[in-house]
Amino acid sequence: MCRMARPRKPLLSRERIVATARALVDAEGLAAVSTRRLAAELGVSGPSLYNHFRTKDEILEAVADSVSAKVDLSMFEAADERDWRTALHDWAVSYRAALTLHPNIVPVLASGPGRRPAGLRLADAVFGAMVDAGWPAAQATSIGALMRYFIMGSALGSFAGGFVDDETAYDPADYPHLGQAHLLAERQQEIDERAFETGLRALLDGLALQYAQVAAPTG
Repeated sequence: MCRMARPRKPLLSRERIVATARALVDAEGLAAVSTRRLAAELGVSGPSLYNHFRTKDEILEAVADSVSAKVDLSMFEAADERDWRTALHDWAVSYRAALTLHPNIVPVLASGPGRRPAGLRLADAVFGAMVDAGWPAAQATSIGALMRYFIMGSALGSFAGGFVDDETAYDPADYPHLGQAHLLAERQQEIDERAFETGLRALLDGLALQYAQVAAPTG
């Protein structure tokens, strides 16, 4: 019985295009993505990409949404017993973790969910959970916005990583309080995570004070 030979390369699909584009963005940034470059990376002709995406921007939108899809939303499900504050905390940690793996796509995500399905599910889950917890709709909208500002801002760059590890770079005559700044870079992850947790808890503490004043009783 004669068997058909398998194709030497995997068939082109939206998922394969997005995965390749995401790897390219991670490695080289948004500017590295073009239909010509993607076609070369995938080993296909350029026009074949247009069977799945009309433009480069559509590809980047899909890459952004693939990152949003990695964010845990289980804490907002009806069966989950976490209160609104704990749910927001755990979601924020998951969201930041997803973004720190793919920081170069954050500028695209920062433009808002638009029509991206995973991004819209994320926004819907946060807003719905806050309203269900008793927050007025206007406040629930503001909470979703401020959490997004805080999380995305934290993922755009590293505070600790912004200092060089050269102890001669920060002359005490000019910067009397930066004598240990050259040590920050080697503890980048620890410092950045602690800063994020400090800010997140402060933000949630402030929301808890507002909640006592504006939230409607639930149940």
